[in-house]
Amino acid sequence: MEKQDLYAIDPALLSWRKSSLTANSGQCFELSALPGGGVAVRDSKNPSRPHLCFTAAEWAAFKGGIALGDFDDL
Repeated sequence: MEKQDLYAIDPALLSWRKSSLTANSGQCFELSALPGGGVAVRDSKNPSRPHLCFTAAEWAAFKGGIALGDFDDL
């Protein structure tokens, strides 16, 4: 699925999930699975604001970077 197609999906129709590890800290984000293995991400405090969409390849690269510690110094 093309990236622009992911943004054409109405976010109100998505099933958003928040990690149970956030425990009402107020610093949360929510994820939703998209067709083709993509992922949508939004700010849980402001769910009506724009969300971000990632293709399956982009999300896999992001998760790989986390596993390798690429973001540890941020």
